[in-house]
Amino acid sequence: MKTLVKPENQAEANVIKSVLEEHGIVAEIKSFHDTAYDGLFQSQYGWGLILVSEEDFAEAERIVEEWRNSSPEELPWDK
Repeated sequence: MKTLVKPENQAEANVIKSVLEEHGIVAEIKSFHDTAYDGLFQSQYGWGLILVSEEDFAEAERIVEEWRNSSPEELPWDK
């Protein structure tokens, strides 16, 4: 498995994993949270990682980049 991205939080990690799985790419979330150290590793290393296989890495990178660059045409509260 190869590190694809370092999400900011669990919500972002879950969304990215779901987007990848919708495209048939298996992704693994690895959190750095450790209750014994009360989040010490997260403050040093970030929230965690999303890992994908070497074979899927290039496609997964493209998908995440597209997802990050996409935005809704019109937000409902912009009226």
